[in-house]
Amino acid sequence: MTSFSYQLYSSREFPPLPDTLKMLKSLGYAQVEGYGGVYGDIPALKSALSEAGLVMASGHFGLDMLENEPDKAIEIARTVGMKAAYCPFLAPDQRPADAAGYARLGERLQKAGEPLVKAGLVFGWHNHDFEFRALPDGAIPQAEIFKGGPDLSWEADIAWIVRGGADPLAWIDSHGDRISAVHVKDIAPAGENADEDGWADVGTGTMDWKAIMDTVRGKTKAELFIMEHDKPSDHERFARRSIENASKF
Repeated sequence: MTSFSYQLYSSREFPPLPDTLKMLKSLGYAQVEGYGGVYGDIPALKSALSEAGLVMASGHFGLDMLENEPDKAIEIARTVGMKAAYCPFLAPDQRPADAAGYARLGERLQKAGEPLVKAGLVFGWHNHDFEFRALPDGAIPQAEIFKGGPDLSWEADIAWIVRGGADPLAWIDSHGDRISAVHVKDIAPAGENADEDGWADVGTGTMDWKAIMDTVRGKTKAELFIMEHDKPSDHERFARRSIENASKF
């Protein structure tokens, strides 16, 4: 049976964190994924995780910290017991304009991750939608990132691939050897859940998660399956319904 994790970014608007962790444990989650907003007090974070009986198996780290404070990222990861770290985003004003630029970004990411890999962590990129939209030169940013960073692992956010206009099953098939983690999220039918930016609780939207999970299990060695909703109006509802539905995939 798959052990599901939970991206704590989903609960950023529902403090306090210790209460969120206890709620997740009660719903059957075994792991969580961290992000910048929860790293302010690492000893307190470690204590809250221990008290709730959860493991922070993975975390997101900004490129600025990875490049300028790698030792800090490694210390955070080691303190809470992470096995994997992912760079999750690149602001619009920092995004390259052509294929060569994205290949250089791949090189930059791989270099930034070297200290973490040497420290024993899996390191890779976490996608959004922009990486799958063709550039003016016809190149697909995600493919160029991988060309520049041949050793990068990949935390595949499947729903963002769909929002980027690409076929996630094709990407899993062609790049499954890179995938070490998967974000499990869902997209509401067109015009619905506008107050939640069009996202849905896992298993209630348009994503065929049964087929996706079958493909992931067959084509990748992913061990981390992380629930995420970018803007839930009720994080307990999202966490509860999602793990209930995902347990059937």
